[in-house]
Formats: sequence, C-alpha cells, structure tokens
Amino acid sequence: MLDLRRQYESIKDEINAAIERAITSQHFVGGPELEAFERESAEFLGIGHSIGCASGTDALWLALQACGVGPGAAVVTTPFSFFASVSSIVRCGATPVLADIDPATLNLDPGKVEAALKRGRAVRAVMPVHLYGQCADMDRFGQLAQEHNIAIVEDAAQAFGAAWKGKKAGTLGTVAGFSFYPTKNLSACGDGGCVTTDDGDLAVHVRRLANHGSDRRYYHREIGWNSRLDGLQAAVLRVKLKHLDDWNQRRRMVACRYHGLFAAAGLTQPQGETATGQAPIAMLASVHDAYHTYHQFVIRALDREALRRFLAERGIGTEVYYPLPLHLQECFAYLGYKAGDLPESERAATEVVALPMFPELLEDEQKQVVAAIADFYSR
Repeated sequence: MLDLRRQYESIKDEINAAIERAITSQHFVGGPELEAFERESAEFLGIGHSIGCASGTDALWLALQACGVGPGAAVVTTPFSFFASVSSIVRCGATPVLADIDPATLNLDPGKVEAALKRGRAVRAVMPVHLYGQCADMDRFGQLAQEHNIAIVEDAAQAFGAAWKGKKAGTLGTVAGFSFYPTKNLSACGDGGCVTTDDGDLAVHVRRLANHGSDRRYYHREIGWNSRLDGLQAAVLRVKLKHLDDWNQRRRMVACRYHGLFAAAGLTQPQGETATGQAPIAMLASVHDAYHTYHQFVIRALDREALRRFLAERGIGTEVYYPLPLHLQECFAYLGYKAGDLPESERAATEVVALPMFPELLEDEQKQVVAAIADFYSR
C-alpha cells in the first residue's frame, strides 16, 4: 500500500540534518522550528494563521471548540470518514448530525446537508471532509454558511495541498484541521496536526486551548488541553513541505496511469457510476473544480473481500477506508441511527478498496496491480 522508506531515502540527508538541528537547539516544545513551520505552512496555504498541535484529531476538536461548538449545539458532517470527524464533535459536548454522501465522489452531499439544516436543529457548524485528498463542493457549503449563519470547519486531514478553484484546502472555510500522521501526503515522524484560519481572534483562541487554556504561564482563562506539535516534528515537516508540490503532482500522475490502465483492461464503468457484473470496477469521480492530491486511490469493486484476498496472495497490499460508516459504530448507537438511514454511505462501505498509492510508485508496479485485478475478474 505504502512504502515510506522510498521517500525517506530520497531526502534522508535533509531530514537527518533537520533533526540534528532541532536536537542541538534543545527547543523541544515550541521554539524556532515550530515557529518557522507555522509561518511557512501558512505561506504555503495562503492563509493568515497556522497553529501546530499534537494530532489531526486534536486539530478538529480545537477548531470546533474555538468556533463556540459545545453542549446544546449540533454539527453536520459525514458518516463516511475516519472516526475523528465525529468523535471531535462529541468531545466538544455537541451532537453530531450525519448527512449522506455523494455516491460519485463519496464526499459529503451539500443537498443532504441543506435538508438537515432545514429540519431546524441548533446547528452551529458544518464539517465537510475532503475525502481521499479531493475537496468537497466548497461553493455550495459556502452558500449554506451564509444562508444559515454557521461556521464551516474543514476536515482537511487528508488534503494538505489539495485545492478548490485554485484556493487550497484549509483556506476555504472558517477554520480547518490537518493531520500529519506518517501516512499523510505531508507527514511527520509520528503524530502531529495543525489548525488554519484567517480569523486572528480565532487563532488566538486555538493557541490558548492547545496550551491548557492559558495565555500566560500558570494563568488559565478556560479549560483547554495539552496539544502541542514538538520541535522535532516541525523540523521534519519543514523539510517535507518544500517537496510537497512535487510529491502531490507525482501522485496525480500515478492516479492518471491507474485510470489509463483500468480503461485499457476494460474493467471500469465511467467515473462516478456503480460497479456491475459487466464492469466490476467503478472509479470515483474527479471533480473539475478540485485539485485532487490522491491521499488514497480508491475504487469501488464487486466481491471486494475476495478481491483483497486474491491480491494479498500476490503480495499486493490494499486497505478499506472505511468498512463501517460512523452512524453504525457501536459507540454512536445513542444517536439513534439504524441501518438503511444513510444508504449511500452504507453501500460505499461494502465496495470501496484503496490500492497502492505513493509518489514513488513505479509504473511496472501499477501494471502488476491492474493485471492481478483483471486476472481475478476473468476467472
């Protein structure tokens, strides 16, 4: 699925020098490496503020909390995402309201969100997830924010460098949360995240929340959390940020090759349609207005689990993002959702499979993947 070693080998000297620099400085929490990364990441995105924190999960919680999301409030988001998209809402004491996805892109469907907003609940924010590195329809979500006077909190955990109509993810709403987990396009050597916003007051609030609710040492205005991005991770991220545009473009080239190989093999329906017995693979739609950075390359496949076993026997890694929608998770049973309530999310959970995807993936390796899939369906 992912070979992190290939990327490390290509920038090993830069990474090792950055780590040595950070250790020599003895600034492990805060300090010049973090300050530089926050400045450089904000410049890269084209936004006023980037605030480092301990993880992408914390980034979402900090973003929501700083927007005033709390007990009595509701936040609309997708059930087809990583657990943190909903758990961060619950952690604020708010209520998640789950709306179904667009089957073509698997991103949150603005029409379903609009219907949820019209039901009259005390919605404080909408959290669109830029799933797999493709931005949600931010024109529609921006309109909904204006019409209903709500915040847009971008879950951009998988989308550093992605864009919508030329504006980068993380700059498209009120505030955004990113993850630097080691598998991400921009990745640390451990956990890490950041919150981005153009709102100076909100940025100050995020910093305070991430530092135990404290603006001044040992004086606490509110109850926050200990969520800091350490200097070592910031030093690593500074190196990788310089290469990110190139890596994301190479991911797009890998995705383009996959599309060509699948089309040549005659396995696929047109983008956005559902797999059938005649065409057992369906490609997700790539939206014209979105600059897709392919954190994952995901297809919809018939007989998915049998296909995964077949590929595993040939040494080809796959993963499922995500096998059980969040509204059907045991810990969220109290929300009252049941099977059948969000059918597109439930259907996607039975079909999606992620194939090997990273910038250094070789064309011959992709040919092996597609050939193996063709062999499976020709049996």
